[in-house]
Amino acid sequence: MKKTTTILIILFTSFLANGQSVDNPFSQKKMKQDFEIFKQISKEANSGLYKYRTKQQIDSIYNWGNTQIEKLTSYRDFYNLICTISNFEGSVHNNIDLPKKEVQSLRKETFGYFPFPIKWINSKWLVNIKDKEIPLGAEIVTINEIPISEIIPKLYKYYSTDGNNLTGKRIGLMAQFSKYYRLNFGLTNTFKIGYLNPTTKQLETKNIESVAYKVYHQNFNKIHSLPIDLFYFADLKENQKYNYKQLDPLTGILTIHTFAMGNETTNEHKKYQRFLDSIFIEIKSKEIRNLIVDVRNNSGGTDPNDLITYSYLTNRNFQENKEAWISFNKIPLLKYIDHKVPRFVRPLFVRKYNKEFQEIFPQEMNGKFYQNENSDDHKIRTPNQNAFKGNVYLLTSPKIASAGSLFAAMLSGNGNTTTIGEETMGGYYGHNGHSPLSYKLPNSKIVVTFSVVNLEQDVPEKENQKYDRGIIPDYEVTQSFDDFMTNTDTQINFTIELIRKK
Repeated sequence: MKKTTTILIILFTSFLANGQSVDNPFSQKKMKQDFEIFKQISKEANSGLYKYRTKQQIDSIYNWGNTQIEKLTSYRDFYNLICTISNFEGSVHNNIDLPKKEVQSLRKETFGYFPFPIKWINSKWLVNIKDKEIPLGAEIVTINEIPISEIIPKLYKYYSTDGNNLTGKRIGLMAQFSKYYRLNFGLTNTFKIGYLNPTTKQLETKNIESVAYKVYHQNFNKIHSLPIDLFYFADLKENQKYNYKQLDPLTGILTIHTFAMGNETTNEHKKYQRFLDSIFIEIKSKEIRNLIVDVRNNSGGTDPNDLITYSYLTNRNFQENKEAWISFNKIPLLKYIDHKVPRFVRPLFVRKYNKEFQEIFPQEMNGKFYQNENSDDHKIRTPNQNAFKGNVYLLTSPKIASAGSLFAAMLSGNGNTTTIGEETMGGYYGHNGHSPLSYKLPNSKIVVTFSVVNLEQDVPEKENQKYDRGIIPDYEVTQSFDDFMTNTDTQINFTIELIRKK
């Protein structure tokens, strides 16, 4: 009897450990029901659905999705299908989230995760942690005999960027490679890793035991490149978000890591406004000729911090966007909205949001609802009286998105700006932003989130800027291997040398 009880306890414990696994079976009937609802939500609520894709392309991938379901068996399979299609749409504000119980289940997993953080340097994925079985800076060539060049594109679906941008996906992979690998390939006991040793330059192979979810994230918090990457991945304190310093008698550098400083009503915004006033008065009085503007860690934030910053860096009148519209007059498919408000009072909140949408987007044209000339987004703004008139050197990176990319796009469009660095993940000509909506698929409980305002930014056309890409720099400068190993800022050094030569 005692033995029987022990077996039952083991089976019950096993059920608790594995009951919420993303690898569990999931019926094709439920997949088909959720997939039809997902398509309906996208078509009725997502104004960005056809921003970068034609109707024919969207219909084609939906048809592909229908045929794929016939081959799928697990919950993870279905999640990956939804991620693939959402990523194809091409919006940095698209998110596909697992429900809490699946997320908690992943966090409790005690094996199966790739142990080492990696970073993209000069078209190679390098080990980004010291004192491990594989040396810092080793180039990952294969994992379980699959070339890394085949693995990486399979993981792009988990990290959406604007249009056809790929550089921004490297940021997601840098932080979450191990999780993405697990979601795509399943749990893995041992990793056979082929790599180029940075010292011997020889191809070597090692079998490395997988680690727990928690251990991988502990390793990521110890990445070698932390001095370079800290201000993107950290939860910044107020005094870390921006700064200015003078580099020499003619050159200064303004660094803005985020625009998340509240709106006009907040003290943090007002403090930032005073900071801008003081430093641009100082720049003007000291006759600074060259200003480096570093927004490489800026993934966005709150209006109007991006706009007031631009007002100190332009000599033209401008507006936040040329055009903005949504695809509905009333929020569609309310029963699938993911909201913490109890269902019985939800209609009150929905009426409130519908009224706001109708006030902001009052002008209907061809089934779209536009802002009109009374919108703050279309208000004509003027340069600040202390606006900088010298040479601007804008530093960009794949981390820049949302309000960060709107600001960077406007600044890079100025005639006195030289853009240096890497393509941003946020689009140059526009993006979908401002107002996120989240929907929960009824069977899988997967949460689909997207921003509903389709924006065209107030930027000039430029030959090197493509509609479906991020901001393309005038000088593409990436970190070299040697600079990665020593945590040297390649782009700052390039910019200072460029200013010196000019």
